[in-house]
Amino acid sequence: MPRFLPIDLDPPEKDPPQRAAASARAGVFRGIADEPVTDAKTDAELAREYIGQGELSPKSIANTQKELYRFLTWCREEARKTFRGLSVADLNAYKEFIRNPPPEWVSATKWPRNDPRYRPFSGPLSDASRRQAMIAVKGLLGYAEQTGYLRRNPARLVRNVRAAGGSRITRYLSPQAIGHALEAVGQRVANTPAMVRQRERDRFLLIAFAQTGARLNEIVGASMGAIYSEGDGRWWLDVMGKGAKPRRLPVPPAMLAAFRDYRLAFGLLPQASRADRTPLVLSSRREEAVRITDEAASEALKAVFGAGADLAAAQGDGDSASALRQASTHWLRHSMLTNHANSGVQLKTLQDTAGHANIATTAAYLHKRDHERHDEILGSGPGLVPGD
Repeated sequence: MPRFLPIDLDPPEKDPPQRAAASARAGVFRGIADEPVTDAKTDAELAREYIGQGELSPKSIANTQKELYRFLTWCREEARKTFRGLSVADLNAYKEFIRNPPPEWVSATKWPRNDPRYRPFSGPLSDASRRQAMIAVKGLLGYAEQTGYLRRNPARLVRNVRAAGGSRITRYLSPQAIGHALEAVGQRVANTPAMVRQRERDRFLLIAFAQTGARLNEIVGASMGAIYSEGDGRWWLDVMGKGAKPRRLPVPPAMLAAFRDYRLAFGLLPQASRADRTPLVLSSRREEAVRITDEAASEALKAVFGAGADLAAAQGDGDSASALRQASTHWLRHSMLTNHANSGVQLKTLQDTAGHANIATTAAYLHKRDHERHDEILGSGPGLVPGD
């Protein structure tokens, strides 16, 4: 049984300017002697240094820590090697390992890393996720080579994971599928105040993501006062997007109604003041106002999707059931943008709403869904083959 021991991957404290300059001078002299220009003595120390040397956002640091924890643990438990002993074959083996990790590496519940029940994976990784994982690993080993920690870098000879290309958006939930999820969360039994709070919060989350197209961390990171009106009947949600760029999103009536029901379930007034800094997404288990994590919000919606899939299957809607069983929170963003793009909303409007830096990213949503394209082509006129 592998051991999932805690590994300190927090970036080291920044050196004072005088010490940093002295260290840089020493590094130059060490480099002349063909010696390492890193003080790291272990693989974990090198990983900490690698994470700390970049200008990364807190979320990027967390993602890199997650990927490097997996890799360091695999090196110890599966390969039983340090970085200096790794070969090209080992790295290719890791690339395949994360495609479908063994059961003892997987847990559907995301326990804290200091909990003995913690497991590094929640399931198989998609090609896109494997690509990102290997980018982190190759970046670390490249840094090891550049600093002299490694004499040779086997990652140079490992091919990148090929993720599916093209601009076609496939992670899509139809309005009917979202309706099943909404019906399922509305039917959830709520016999205690905590269960009522959870039901109304999850219902609000589903509607908010489906109707604003916001990213997961944008809504979880917002405050109650971020939903407001300027007195003209229009309601807005202020979020902080990528690159710390503020954005405000239109709030439809259904989302506003769900927001008010959610607040009432928590014993709050129907509407917050604009100065209210209470977290927008609250833990249903706590009496005090405690913000839940991105991971907890994601898991809450996965449970909603699962219940919606069961409901769709019971009603004979196999397509919706299949989509809901695969769905994540981000699918709601794709779905919202796809529906609006195909309904004639201008791309510049969608770009501003989505927070895309490049309008070409937004244009990827301007396509007809496959079943619509199928029906339009087959219904457009006589076929080219006799008898059609």
